[in-house]
Amino acid sequence: MAELEVEIVAADHHVWAGAAKMVKARTSDGEIGILPGHSPLLAILAEGELAIEPVNGSRLAVTVDGGFFSVDNDRVVIVADNAQLQDGAASNAGIH
Repeated sequence: MAELEVEIVAADHHVWAGAAKMVKARTSDGEIGILPGHSPLLAILAEGELAIEPVNGSRLAVTVDGGFFSVDNDRVVIVADNAQLQDGAASNAGIH
């Protein structure tokens, strides 16, 4: 099964990295869902919540204060002004 390689970084810290089945985010143009095989994309990230469905483990929610994200060759890179994993998850959860 195809998967996404996801990396989330904030201005001052690394938030999360790992393999995922899906990433959902709010952009300046509306909400978008990214699955493996998605076309290349560069978008402005709006304030709100990112949803990540890891290959292993339960769904993750990350609160972001804006930034941008890119998608290319099943690699999703999210650079946020500020980002925080919700539900008290450790900031290095899922890092390879």
